[in-house]
Amino acid sequence: MRKIDTLMPDRGQPDTAALRAHDPDALARYVLDPGNAWWRRRICADALAGRVPEARVHGLLDRIRDEDETAEVRIALLDLLAGRTELLPWLRDEERHGDGSYGVAEAVLKARGLLGDRTAAPGLSTLAASPWQRWREVGEAGLDGLVEHHGADAILADLGEDRPEDRRFALRTRHRAGLDVLPYLADPDRGVADLAQSLAADPDRLRAFLDEAPTPEAAVRAVCALHGLTDDRAETRRLDERLGAPRVGVDGLDEELRRAIVHEYAPGASGRATPAGAWKPCAPSRRATRTWTPGSRVRRPRWPPPVSTRPRRSPPGTTISRATAAIT
Repeated sequence: MRKIDTLMPDRGQPDTAALRAHDPDALARYVLDPGNAWWRRRICADALAGRVPEARVHGLLDRIRDEDETAEVRIALLDLLAGRTELLPWLRDEERHGDGSYGVAEAVLKARGLLGDRTAAPGLSTLAASPWQRWREVGEAGLDGLVEHHGADAILADLGEDRPEDRRFALRTRHRAGLDVLPYLADPDRGVADLAQSLAADPDRLRAFLDEAPTPEAAVRAVCALHGLTDDRAETRRLDERLGAPRVGVDGLDEELRRAIVHEYAPGASGRATPAGAWKPCAPSRRATRTWTPGSRVRRPRWPPPVSTRPRRSPPGTTISRATAAIT
């Protein structure tokens, strides 16, 4: 059998298949030895998923509790041993909230959710609404654990809908249950409304919603979501005209500057990354946003820089949001 170190070279990818087939007791002993590189110990902890030797559990739990242990190792072990009920008293200890190790507090919240600790629900809901994908996934995993233990209705009742992050959880729960999410297009929180717009998937329901939309912005979002599903520019323009071509009001923004913003930012604007994320037109295509009416020539400002110096598309792995409001 190859030595564990050789399965995780300093350069190149670890041999995960060989690690998964390696003796679990040897892997656990490797994790427990602080003389081994922390990153190798973390990989070995991942390789122990579903096959932790019972005789090593106590020592591994001690590694989690040790604040001098490397945070990444503690987090990996929290994921590995999240189902151990003997860990719950430590997880609930208020002193753990002051642990400054990067990512450990979030991993503790997730573990509490996976163990069914309902008092973790508010913190997990806040995490699940994070703009950072890593923390959002941690929060959602913890909430899913709570739902598995207690049912969605119980967790919805615990959270209520006073906070935007709790309404986001309610919205996600409704979507998973196949229920209508369109009322959340009118949510006063932009993040919640953005999520509702991204989850809308029924063109006929969106068309019907236009007659009952409680706010002009909700109607605009419905049109934007519909356009994203159908790419029917003629219908989108027709519905936009029917709504009175509403657009976001921005104090102090004259028409010439508005056109410059649309021309420069709209084709590649993301929902949270740029000012145009809130103003991106939903109906015109990329080509249409470059079409100017006669006499509407606008000189390019010194900032933002010319189009040729800024990539139009985001790099792989990023997400471009749909339009959130119309500028015509």
